[in-house]
Formats: sequence, structure tokens, C-alpha cells
Amino acid sequence: MNNSMTVMLAACGAAFAVAAAAGPAVIKTLRRLKFGQKILEDGPTWHMNKQNTPTMGGFIFIAGMAAAVAAVMFLNGFSDPRPLYMLGLSLVFGAIGFVDDYTKVKKKRNKGLTAMQKLLLQIAAAALFLTVLRIQSYLTHRLTVPFLGAVIDLPWGVYLLFSIFVIVGAVNAVNLTDGIDGLCGSVTAVVALYFCAAFYGAGLTAPSGFSAALLGGLLGFLLYNRYPARVFMGDTGSLYLGGAVCAMAFVYDMPLILVPVGLIYIIETLSDILQVAYYKISGGKRIFKMAPIHHHFEKCGWSERKIVAVFTAVTAVCCALTLFFA
Repeated sequence: MNNSMTVMLAACGAAFAVAAAAGPAVIKTLRRLKFGQKILEDGPTWHMNKQNTPTMGGFIFIAGMAAAVAAVMFLNGFSDPRPLYMLGLSLVFGAIGFVDDYTKVKKKRNKGLTAMQKLLLQIAAAALFLTVLRIQSYLTHRLTVPFLGAVIDLPWGVYLLFSIFVIVGAVNAVNLTDGIDGLCGSVTAVVALYFCAAFYGAGLTAPSGFSAALLGGLLGFLLYNRYPARVFMGDTGSLYLGGAVCAMAFVYDMPLILVPVGLIYIIETLSDILQVAYYKISGGKRIFKMAPIHHHFEKCGWSERKIVAVFTAVTAVCCALTLFFA
């Protein structure tokens, strides 16, 4: 067994074991602290039974990943710092989500940081991450278009601004996908598996370990987040996952790969944007029964399990096509 496969298996196994073991303790602590989810008044009425389900459960897979990344660094002889950079970006976004979650809990309402506060913090985090990768020569200023093979050379300043836009947009798209039990975790687990294969094929041992740690941590978390969820990841978890997905794409030096592998994230975001825009333009009419689109399917009678299964399958197909043909 080669070193890359050893690192991936160790990272995935360690993250899963820590997340699975930490789950009950984290859920118990969140219940004791009364860190329960507040359901939006204008959200689906059938979600009201989820009121006060513990939130901030993202700490479960964050703990698993932190332990696994430490194992990756050890197995790789601390020769490649990229897993630490990737973990750092994820943790910064997770911290932004934590502040947002904590504010919601303390003020007993489903509003945390203002949109501008979150935006500025996210822009700063993205800019720092990209600059570090560039200084360390882990990032070019070229955009490779998936499936077409076209390469677009951009001035570094233009590339930086474009990449910040991509990261902020993608992170918030992942956040929007976290709307029903197990959805965001399941879709992102498949994306993590894709990057395991992509990094492995590119001979990037340490980054492949990070992706495997993300996969293992999410599988451990889904033991408690699958329907009916015993815990929600909260913005702490969903923004962390958004950061992790973006970190993998940029360390792979192919940010546009997020379009095919993250198609579900994009569809979720576009459905929300189109709904709001059409509502304003038409004077109160709607395209979907409810947005983001997973709520539309709920109102069409789909069960949460079916939505998760279909959205995860779509992601798996997109990832497989990208892996073999992009």
C-alpha cells in the first residue's frame, strides 16, 4: 500500500472514530447549555417539531477533522503545510458561523451577525488564505475550465478578486444547502470523496489526507444528523464545510471545478435568488413553492430522506463525470 493511500485511510478512520465517539458528549453538552435551534416563523410549518434540537453540532466533525489532520501531518513528516492552511480557512469560517450561532442562541432569535459583518469577515479570510497559497507557490493565477481544458491567464489582482468572490459565494451556497436533516453533510461527503480521488491521482498526499479527514468526520457526524436528526450542524458547521470545500478546490489549483462537483450548492443558491427576485418583480408571485429548492420538493410531498438521497445521487453523478472526463 502506497503512502497516499495509507494517509487517506488513517485520516478517514481517525476522523470518523473521533466524530462518532464525540457525538453523544457534544449533543449532551449542547442540550445542557440550551443551545437549541430556533425555527424561522416563515419556514416550513412541519419543521416546528425540530424546534430546540441542539445546534452547533458541527463541532462533532470539526473535532474529528482536527485530530485527523494532526495525524496527516505526522504521517507526512510535517513536510507539506497545506492541510494546515486548509484547516485554517475552514476553522476561520467555522468561527464566523459560531459567532453567528451564539448570537442567535443568546438573543433567542434566528438572526445573528449582520449580512455586512459576515461578508467582511469572509472576504478577509478568503484574501488571507489565497495570499498565503500564492506566497508559498501553491497557487497559480490561471483558471482551468473543466471539460474544455481551456486555460485563462489572469493578472494576479484580477484572479484574487475573482477568487474571493468564488469563495464567499461557494461558502454561502453550502450554508444554504443545510436545510433538512443530513442534506449538507451527505452532499459534502460525496464532494470530499471526489477530492480524495482527485488529490490521489495528482500525487498530492497531504491534501488527499485532508479530504479523507473531511469524509470521515462527516460520516461520523451523519450518525447523529441523518433523519430524524439528533443534532444540527448550525452555521458553525455549514460555514466550516464551505471553507473546507473551497480550500480543497484552490489547493487543487482548479477553483472552477466547484461548478460541476458543487452543482447542488449552485442550484440551491440560484433557486433562492430567483425566488426573491421574481417575488419582487412580479409583486408577490413565486417560481417555487418555497426556496431554497429542497423546501420546494418538501412541499411537493417528497420526504426528507428522498430529497437527501436524490441530491446526493446527483452530486455523485456530477463528481464521477468530472473525475473521468474533466
